[in-house]
Amino acid sequence: MSDRPTPVPLCDVNAQYRALQPEIDAAVMRVVSSGLAINGPDVAAFEKEAAAYCGAKHAIGCANGTDAILLALAALDVGPGDEVIIPPFTFFATLGSVLRTGATPVFAEVQPDTFNLDPIEVEAKITPRTKAIIPVHLFGQCADMSALQAIAEQHNLHIVEDAAQSFGAEYRGQKCGSFGSINSFSFYPSKNLGTLGDAGMVTTNDDALAKKLFAFRNHGSEVKYFHKYVGWNARLDTIHAAILRAKLPHVDGWIDGRRAAAARYDELISGFGIAGFFRRPIAKPDRKHTYNQYTVRVAPRDRDDLVKFLRDNAIGCDIYYPLPLHLQECVKHLGHREGDFPVSEEASRGVLSLPMFPEITAEQQRRVVERCATFTEQRARRAA
Repeated sequence: MSDRPTPVPLCDVNAQYRALQPEIDAAVMRVVSSGLAINGPDVAAFEKEAAAYCGAKHAIGCANGTDAILLALAALDVGPGDEVIIPPFTFFATLGSVLRTGATPVFAEVQPDTFNLDPIEVEAKITPRTKAIIPVHLFGQCADMSALQAIAEQHNLHIVEDAAQSFGAEYRGQKCGSFGSINSFSFYPSKNLGTLGDAGMVTTNDDALAKKLFAFRNHGSEVKYFHKYVGWNARLDTIHAAILRAKLPHVDGWIDGRRAAAARYDELISGFGIAGFFRRPIAKPDRKHTYNQYTVRVAPRDRDDLVKFLRDNAIGCDIYYPLPLHLQECVKHLGHREGDFPVSEEASRGVLSLPMFPEITAEQQRRVVERCATFTEQRARRAA
């Protein structure tokens, strides 16, 4: 009989497939049997359903979340000579997309409790060259959209929501993806709404921008073989659209599952007496946090040792993100140094994401927290 511990994955992406296998298999076979693998009817149907869910007038499916940001910036004519304000603590796609346009990324510090853009820092970074602000709704919680919208309106700037991790999240009762000029989503498998590969979407309430976005994702063509713009191939595959259609009716239930799991983590961390060791995620009262990640903070001196300990005990965990964007090698030309954004740098040294997915069980969570408690006890004994 094996004494190896039962693994707890960081994210069990197969759980949703197991629960919805008949619906997902039927959706895939519907596309396969139709032969309409590109721009099939499921694409337009999903776009209509997703737009309604987000409270946006238009949704335009695309190949992935990175293309979603690129499409948004291109449709807003962001390019060389422009500046785009972004947070330094987020996934690289936000930065990479700005760089790909030829515009200059300008970093504004994040808030220490939510890791989202600090509106005060954003306003301080606005110059005559600023064209857009990209608030990232990190880990499943919306940024302070009222303050950011007021800044954007005052300075005549575009907002592009990066909602890759936050499908279904709400700010004051309004779903993300309905605030900005154009907004971007990712349907990577681990997201709140994920497919079985790469896929993404942009949303907008502007008819002219929607028309432009539809063209940009299809080689800049509004009429077949006639190209109004220099676009690129960023279409949403019909199979992914069909899978997403099968999953969309269940997303609110999965978000409820994530929120319940986050509440259990909060209780377990208190129950095991390690609330002083962990700084638990902060959920603002005016927002619906969807917990795409359950990200705690630990002392930087302990973080990497804890990661190794958990992995040695078959518990999935990850660091989102170990190096802030302003210190990445590819942007040395921007001239930033360590110390320029201390909140983001401190976050990178101390964050740790624990296993989180809608189907995670109370027993799995108890095992995760129990192992964390064992680590803290061992660390305390060595220090005594």
